[in-house]
Amino acid sequence: MEKIKVQDSVGAVLIHDMTQIIPGVTKGPRFRKGHVVREEDIPILLSMGKEHIYVWDQNPGLIHENEAADRLAKAACGPGLTLDEPKEGKITFTAAHDGLLYISEDGILALNSLEYIILATLHNHRPVKKGTKVAGTRVVPLMIDEKVILEAERIAKTFSTPLLEVRPLKSFKVGIVTTGNEIYHGRIQDKFGPVLRAKVEAWGSEVLKQTFASDDISLIQNSIQDHLDQGADMILVSGGMSVDPDDVTPTAIKEMGAELISYGAPVLPGAMFLVAYINDVPILGLPGCVMYSKTTAFDLFAPRLLTGERLSRRDIVKAGHGGLCLDCPVCSYPHCSFGK
Repeated sequence: MEKIKVQDSVGAVLIHDMTQIIPGVTKGPRFRKGHVVREEDIPILLSMGKEHIYVWDQNPGLIHENEAADRLAKAACGPGLTLDEPKEGKITFTAAHDGLLYISEDGILALNSLEYIILATLHNHRPVKKGTKVAGTRVVPLMIDEKVILEAERIAKTFSTPLLEVRPLKSFKVGIVTTGNEIYHGRIQDKFGPVLRAKVEAWGSEVLKQTFASDDISLIQNSIQDHLDQGADMILVSGGMSVDPDDVTPTAIKEMGAELISYGAPVLPGAMFLVAYINDVPILGLPGCVMYSKTTAFDLFAPRLLTGERLSRRDIVKAGHGGLCLDCPVCSYPHCSFGK
């Protein structure tokens, strides 16, 4: 540490808290450890009876925690996020709008593997609202070797996507095809439609229309094609997704020439979930649990599609880690382990 005159301390970094006492008004830290002295602080320090103060030695190559945190946060920050001002070496990332949080898990690991670097986040693909705190970063020491921060900045640039970002959900035109002889012939009331419509609209999209098809492959295919012809950006096909002989929805989708990504997902509820594409239009086969379970595989993957992401089989199978819903009496998703 170094003892210097207050008048010469602009730009210096305080080595300890400095208490200000104003009788009957306040008693507490006026300047915190790590504070960088500014010109306007000089009169205050003098009024506190400080002629000299103790500061960190200004060794070449070392930078203050606030500057380090600022550079670290900017290196990791992508679109859809705002950063607050550094305070005691800490910066918070906040969602700038509603959307889905995307995190480069490998990127976060690489940064945290550097000595003295801390970057803590929420889980990947979590739905967030504007103003949600999604991450925080800081460095451990008050002064850190700039080489560490330069390496963090270099690492962040090696990834093709930002380490953290919030992607907004796009507004899709969604077609619904509800299958099943019992519904098609009016023997029972459709329960899928109201549930799907509510979810689609909550995500900011619109239902183009809902059509009904019996357990007939050609009729299901005609219904899907009709939605495609009318410009659907996504098609939801509900019912007929189990392995019973008369459940023909997966067969109908595959035999249309769709690119099948996955039939089955390591998620409970939602194991019989199907993802396919006809050109760039996602076709989702929805199992019966979507009707009665508040959160299923459908809720994990559909928002990702609404950001414009194209899902791969690897994306689906990775959901097995955290893919077990605990069926809590009061659902608190996404504030739980499901899908994490």
